[in-house]
Amino acid sequence: MADAKVIPFDDDRSRGGAGKVVPRRRLVNGRRKGEPVAVREVAPLPGQQDGEPPAAGRSQGRQEPQGGPDRSDRPEGADVPRDGGGLERRVASGLAFLRRRLTGDYEVDEFGYDKELTDQVLMSLVRPLAEKYFRVEVKGIENIPADGGALIVANHSGTLPLDGVMLQVAVHDNHPQNRHLRLLAADLVFMLPVVNELARKAGHTLACAEDAQRLLEAGELVGVMPEGFKGIGKPFSERYKLQRFGRGGFVSTALRAGTPIVPCSIVGAEEIYPMIGNAKTLARLLGFPYFPITPTFPWLGPLGAVPLPTKWTIQFGEPIPTDGYPPEAADDPMLMFNLTDQVREQIQHTLYKLLVQRRSVFF
Repeated sequence: MADAKVIPFDDDRSRGGAGKVVPRRRLVNGRRKGEPVAVREVAPLPGQQDGEPPAAGRSQGRQEPQGGPDRSDRPEGADVPRDGGGLERRVASGLAFLRRRLTGDYEVDEFGYDKELTDQVLMSLVRPLAEKYFRVEVKGIENIPADGGALIVANHSGTLPLDGVMLQVAVHDNHPQNRHLRLLAADLVFMLPVVNELARKAGHTLACAEDAQRLLEAGELVGVMPEGFKGIGKPFSERYKLQRFGRGGFVSTALRAGTPIVPCSIVGAEEIYPMIGNAKTLARLLGFPYFPITPTFPWLGPLGAVPLPTKWTIQFGEPIPTDGYPPEAADDPMLMFNLTDQVREQIQHTLYKLLVQRRSVFF
């Protein structure tokens, strides 16, 4: 479509007999055949002086073809709608994607991460939830390195782990290099059907020190939420109060890899499913760490599983460097405790600051 050119309609001179005019005989005012014709003076063209030759490229006495001048010399793509080929390109891209899926012509890394599927499908599915539903606002994205490994440590909340998904979208869509966040997830995630495959394809892996260190040393951006189920399953009355950060294993991993630690504070996730109760007996029967009871679930059935449209803010703090410590520092329990406490205090302080600045839960 972009190569199409406008071909103006013209008289017979522009067709097969270009430059050859077929004479036509006709009777003018009763003039006899062969009688000489009176010659009239032809008025000069506009802007042409007497005796001046016709302008270059213009034939004397010839009019422009109806419909405007010939535009065959215009730049390619001129006067073509901006989205003229957009739909065709999207269709072609989609068909090429399906062909690669069907033929197996795509790559996954050793952890099962499928970058193409994540970019073209998974991100596209959850992006409207982040942009339109939760209206996620991102601050401090410049604190995430442009390249190389880094460990992002964030608070965990919301009853269901939607905060991890929103964090992944926020990093990818707002970082200048569109970096992908590889989250460390709990065992339960990889025990659930469908969820297991999606988590692997999206780049997530088991929350163990070995996998985390390999990713960091490979220059990946790794995300961890040390509160685990204690944070995501806490009652609504304890919202935005950080739980214990485990034994500080994430600090040890960052020290061994020599990568910076970036604290991250998420506000808005606590209110999507206000957990007012926990059916512990039912949770044990189902093998879950908790079974939430909210103002809408399970009373409204499937409709109660719809999260409330709260307004989210995700802020990344200043990175804490670890490359200045000696290799044996990863085995120093006192150093790990101090760094863990430093990260936790920075996240908690930022949470309080964001809550003071927030006008409303929903706006």
